[in-house]
Amino acid sequence: PALVDEKLRETESAKVEALLDLVEPLMEEGHKVLVFSQFVTMLDLLRETVKRREWKQFYLAGDTENRGELVQKFQSTEGGAVFLISLKAGGFGLNLTAASYVVLFDPWWNPAVEMQAIDRTHRIGQTSKVMAYRLLMRDSIEQKIRALQKQKAALSNDVFGEERFSQSLTLDDLKFLFGE
Repeated sequence: PALVDEKLRETESAKVEALLDLVEPLMEEGHKVLVFSQFVTMLDLLRETVKRREWKQFYLAGDTENRGELVQKFQSTEGGAVFLISLKAGGFGLNLTAASYVVLFDPWWNPAVEMQAIDRTHRIGQTSKVMAYRLLMRDSIEQKIRALQKQKAALSNDVFGEERFSQSLTLDDLKFLFGE
């Protein structure tokens, strides 16, 4: 609600509560967590919430300077930490193997962008299993975006997936190819 109206900043958000329920035990266990959002304003709100919890935090958005230094600090910090990252600014060119948990706070219409974000942890040097979570509100536009993502992925697999293509070839297709 606070994204729409600043007066609602103190209103509880079920989604923020879900994020906190997910992240709190991870912080207690000393894990590092990447939290991606497409909305910088949402990251700012989450930053305030994380600060109140007194968790170590890092923040990267489009206007962040010294990204390399920030990433190095996150990678080398001891114990649990939350890295709040803009989906657009942090989806490419970052190596964040210290994290073993990724949370996509809100969906982006292009699933490839989300996969790039998750892949920040899947790099040479990753020694842990990586868990990725998507937070979606039921009966909302987010659920519709996720459905659209799945449709696009299925279409892409049908068109570009090598196995799918070869499986879809019929005897008539092969006869056509070989001029019979």
